[in-house]
Amino acid sequence: MPGPLQGLLVIELAGLGPAPFCGMVLADLGADVVRIERVGGGGLLMASAENDLLNRGKMSVAVDLKNEEGVGVVLALAADANALIEGYRPGVTERLGLGPAQCLARNPALVYGRMTGWGQEGPLAATAGHDIDYLAVSGALHSIGPADRPIPPLNLVADFGGGGMLLALGVLAGIFHARETGEGQIVDAAMIDGAALLMASHHGYLADGWWRPERESNLLDGAAPFYTTYETSEGAHVAVGALEPRFFSALLDGLDIDPAEVGPQNDRDGWPAMRQRFATRFEQRTREEWAAHFNGSDACVAPVLSMAEAPAHEHNRLRSTFVEIQGVVQPGPAPRFSASPASIGSPPPLPGSGTDQVLAAAGFSLEEIGKLREAGAIA
Repeated sequence: MPGPLQGLLVIELAGLGPAPFCGMVLADLGADVVRIERVGGGGLLMASAENDLLNRGKMSVAVDLKNEEGVGVVLALAADANALIEGYRPGVTERLGLGPAQCLARNPALVYGRMTGWGQEGPLAATAGHDIDYLAVSGALHSIGPADRPIPPLNLVADFGGGGMLLALGVLAGIFHARETGEGQIVDAAMIDGAALLMASHHGYLADGWWRPERESNLLDGAAPFYTTYETSEGAHVAVGALEPRFFSALLDGLDIDPAEVGPQNDRDGWPAMRQRFATRFEQRTREEWAAHFNGSDACVAPVLSMAEAPAHEHNRLRSTFVEIQGVVQPGPAPRFSASPASIGSPPPLPGSGTDQVLAAAGFSLEEIGKLREAGAIA
């Protein structure tokens, strides 16, 4: 079904991680996303082509970006596009002849989305890095993990939350501005900026003196016994998030613990003893028994499910939080729209499989496509 972004055309220069995630989000919401695969390209392969879910719903065109005619193909596609997104180091697309100046010269209303780790300028801009590095320098990583060392929260925060998701927001904001003014622009989405932005509330807590810099010493970092995880009898885990007093009271009721046994909820001096009391109780039943016991309550207790288990949970099944496409279970589109539902248009394409179709739709004749292939500009 057509999503809310139906009619938008986005060109994505192939890369890894956050920029493709941005493209996937836009494609899920109905945009036509054309991924430009680099002929002879390569790099870190995180998944097979058919299981590279960040490419679902896209068309794939294979172009030799070192071939002048190949560069001309991308410029021709950008001329009719609403946005182009890329995730190369600063200066790479300029050297290829596909930088903002060249693309905006062909399409003044184009939104040119740039996804980097360190941003387009600054002393680290030209250096390599990954999610963990941007997370570290943003100040976010220091607060995550047990007391003895920081732990990276997968590559979710800088790559996908502070990176790809904010690039998608920036691209859509740029398109809105272009429709109002006819003026395109460059969107500089840096993962270090995005990771820092996600810490906005915590910087407020720090300014108030409420947040302590040491890990596992705060309300939300695992120190509080009512906001952490506990092992169950069979070695699985449950998550507890009973922050508000009424939820904490429901937790004590569910654990059959007298409030007098554990003392005031927010007495930090009493937290170690409270944690031990909770741990002893949770060790007495299995994860599923606790899930059933707390089902329907406001104690904020949930089973910690694996990636394989999560799609089978009754709440996820009812909401179709996960879907299955050609045998591959994957997260469904989000968020939800009442009037223009989002959907996954197609499985991930094989690299270059849409070359002829996309170029024909862009106005290239069969003869021109044949000549481009003979010249090695496309594949």
